[in-house]
Amino acid sequence: MTRHHFAGAAIAILAAASLGACAKPMAAAGADTSTAAGVKPAVDTGKIAAAVKADVDQLVADANAHDATKAASHDAPDAVIMSHGQADIVGADADMAMAKKGFAADPTQHVTVADEKVDVANSGDMAVYRSTYVFTGMNPVTRKPMTEHGNYAAGYKLQPDGAWKIQWSMTADTPAPAAAAAAKS
Repeated sequence: MTRHHFAGAAIAILAAASLGACAKPMAAAGADTSTAAGVKPAVDTGKIAAAVKADVDQLVADANAHDATKAASHDAPDAVIMSHGQADIVGADADMAMAKKGFAADPTQHVTVADEKVDVANSGDMAVYRSTYVFTGMNPVTRKPMTEHGNYAAGYKLQPDGAWKIQWSMTADTPAPAAAAAAKS
């Protein structure tokens, strides 16, 4: 398994749990589903975005605690996790199995996120979370410490039961900021 696969698994875990705090009925998450004369009230996209960001904080904590069960519990049943050219991880059960394997292989894994942005559909039933990340852990081949910088995006969908779940996510590693700056010179 490549370092990217482990980093991807960690980020997949991040994606998997990123909307646990949003797992409420839509009205509680900031959108009113009632209608008056067939007109749907405006959705409070700011409130939904804030809830998504708050939940990502909890997801990061769950991933850094290496709790694969909690992390994967926020995947939609048919979620698709795409990472670094590896085979897609499809479904919550597959994501949990990959996370357990990754955490067992490298108990030093740690992830942080920054530059977070959330775009919420005006309909209030979908959102896209974007951030940068830093993943640290052990290189699975050399067993030496490694650091990966990257970009992360995840699409969330409001489920029929009112819960927000990750429908898809993807990661892309990028050069470390110092390496990128040196490459431009």
